Amino acid sequence: MYTITVSAKGQTFEYEPGKSLLDILLENDVFVDNPCGGMGVCGKCKVRVISGDAGKMLQEEADFLTAQEIESGVRLSCKAYPESDLVVEQLQVDRKGKVLTSGYMPEFNTELDICKKAVSIHKPTLEDQTAFEDQIINQIGDVEIPLDVLETAVFNEGVFTAVTYESADGNRKLIALEDGDTTDKLYGIVIDIGTTTVVTELVDMTTGEALANSSMINAQKTYGLDVLTRITYEFENTDTGIENLQTAIVDSINDMIEDVCTQAGVDRSNVYQVSVGANCTMMHMLLGVDAKPIGKSPYAPMFVKAKDIPAEDIGIVGAKGARLYCLPSVSAYIGADIVAGAYVCELQKTDDNILFIDIGTNGEIVLASNGKLTSCSCAAGPALEGMNISCGMRAAEGAIEDVTITEEGVSLKVIGGEDVTPVGICGSGILAVVKELIRTGFVLKEGAFVKPKKLAEDDFRLKMIELDGIKRSFVMCEGDEQTPRLLITQGDVRQVQLAKGAILSGFYALLNKAGVSMEELDKIMIAGQFGAHLPADSLTGTGIIPKGLEDKIVYVGNSSKTGAYMALMSKTVKREMEELAHNMDYMELGASENYERLFAECLVFPE
Repeated sequence: MYTITVSAKGQTFEYEPGKSLLDILLENDVFVDNPCGGMGVCGKCKVRVISGDAGKMLQEEADFLTAQEIESGVRLSCKAYPESDLVVEQLQVDRKGKVLTSGYMPEFNTELDICKKAVSIHKPTLEDQTAFEDQIINQIGDVEIPLDVLETAVFNEGVFTAVTYESADGNRKLIALEDGDTTDKLYGIVIDIGTTTVVTELVDMTTGEALANSSMINAQKTYGLDVLTRITYEFENTDTGIENLQTAIVDSINDMIEDVCTQAGVDRSNVYQVSVGANCTMMHMLLGVDAKPIGKSPYAPMFVKAKDIPAEDIGIVGAKGARLYCLPSVSAYIGADIVAGAYVCELQKTDDNILFIDIGTNGEIVLASNGKLTSCSCAAGPALEGMNISCGMRAAEGAIEDVTITEEGVSLKVIGGEDVTPVGICGSGILAVVKELIRTGFVLKEGAFVKPKKLAEDDFRLKMIELDGIKRSFVMCEGDEQTPRLLITQGDVRQVQLAKGAILSGFYALLNKAGVSMEELDKIMIAGQFGAHLPADSLTGTGIIPKGLEDKIVYVGNSSKTGAYMALMSKTVKREMEELAHNMDYMELGASENYERLFAECLVFPE
């Protein structure tokens, strides 16, 4: 048994040799950025070993490190297998991120399926021996009263509050009986579980008012930053993977429920319903259902239908009898978040030609045309969320979110303000800088950097291009003692180019199937955490959306959370969303005719 000490935190813990340094640190709640989930392909889980033996460094690890880093003791923690007492230094901090909580909401009628009603109970007499159960039914109508509710009830005279739940088939059940009149205390929780972020909101169900919200980075990041890495974790940890992923998200949800209740001065024992929107993989992991089938051909999930279960079944703590409603999905890669977005944008009601897209690691797209909804999912890859980029990071303090290139130099906008040191670039930033590189001629339409020898001696671009042998990079930030040197490499541009090709080819594939041209579109609706931070000029400047369509772009915000809110407040919305999911067609891009050619054509950047 050996020990590891984290220098800045003064934290020391024991470990058994045999595990990677990354796994040991994560198990002890030490933050290490690991977008690839410890697969050794992102090069971002760096720590500095101050003393001790962290195991032999292999070439596959050294390839990610500079000579100076190796000299100073920097290791990739996923490739280091310690065999002694260690002292290590964190090279990253878990920065506060920007999380989107709002979005467009259409009008709808409130129809709660959780209701409260005060009832008066009188003591029985010889003349009136009406049973306790019958007294309740006489006042609230026909309702099933489970044995567990009667077991906790006391047959006393006075006022009680009956809490009832109406299921999809119209059956009503008494889920709780509370002392006194508590009809003014009826609260619900709305949750959007994204792969990267989780947003939680407390709602007064009697008024529909949102009282407080809380957001955090998805706690499953410990097991990888994207769905496929987390699914791989399940494959590699057959005994504990599913349970660990579920525990991570349920524990964080309970923490956020406590947070919003504290903010609003509400007792969590008065939270009666939780409504969740999420992609299909996140929904499986929330419910503790095997997500591995989603990660292998033919990518058929274990379930896509809505789930309505007692919240306590998965460990969510609320009122006695509280319900958990999980919105329906369409397929493995068109999840409840997209169903919610399509419903919120009223795609099922329109006669217009509308493209709806939620841009992230996957670009989920829905086309509404002639009253029919068709969807597809394209593998945009993690580049557009800042991952798989050499200096990429999530949208947190210190991340570059916008870039402007002029002859005078490079202007950077950094999350946190002008005084914050840039430490990396997030998704909106990488799209902005590639747009600028295309606009200024650093990057040609085929995606390659311009060759310096083809530039005139007085061309301002020469001083911004760095050569490493024949490899060319753009110097975004020169760096100094306080600021890291940040480059945009040819590989970074290729990552964005592949994402652009995937999304645009998805657009065209859906439009071709429907017989609609891009020019015939009435709207392009952009949803989600990432999409909300993408200016139209970045989308069209990189060619993700063709130029000329800027005026048709509409941002709808966090439509997944909005859809979950509408489902919380209306049983009719629940049924209509389930019908929408059932009727939405799914198109597998890889199986469509001539898709490879279409994808190749869509890789070309605009001139």
